Amino acid sequence: MLPAEGFLPTLTKLVDVLEQFSIRFHLTGGITAVAYGEPRMTQDVDLVLDPERVPAVKDEFLAALAAAGFYFSDSTAAQAIASGKMFQLLDIEQVIKLDLYVRCLIPGELERSIRMELFPGVELPIVARQDAALSKLIWVEHGSHRSRRDLRMILVGATQDERSSVRSKAGEMGLTALLDEILAEEDELDV
Repeated sequence: MLPAEGFLPTLTKLVDVLEQFSIRFHLTGGITAVAYGEPRMTQDVDLVLDPERVPAVKDEFLAALAAAGFYFSDSTAAQAIASGKMFQLLDIEQVIKLDLYVRCLIPGELERSIRMELFPGVELPIVARQDAALSKLIWVEHGSHRSRRDLRMILVGATQDERSSVRSKAGEMGLTALLDEILAEEDELDV
């Protein structure tokens, strides 16, 4: 696992390719938890890519990724792009894994992205706080234990409007009880 700063060379390479093809994206996952919550180590970088643009430039995009030094399975990537799923890249030089999601887990999330300085002097688009919290809630529903703490830490700095938005959307998704359960959990053990 790496501190978030360790991902900068890999992200720089990937962002260059994304911008070359005018592919909208934002960071999500563990780096989001670091940006909104608390410093922690993470194993990879997760990005959401525009599910409309990527299929339109698929072949050229995949060729540019390979030329930039990313390793991936052509057939797996092509299938993921066609079906709106996730595929993985490996930055061969840095030995860093990236998960590229060619879909929005939260409808409209790319439109609500914000730019944030994640590394000194480097601003990148990142998922909005309320969408980050909702995605963590969905990952908890699918069994992610780490996402429970991430969700609580993301909401620590949330505005009342952001908290209300998360609660409202959680209700629409039938996840209010899970949200309340997670928010009631303690983060530290009493010894």
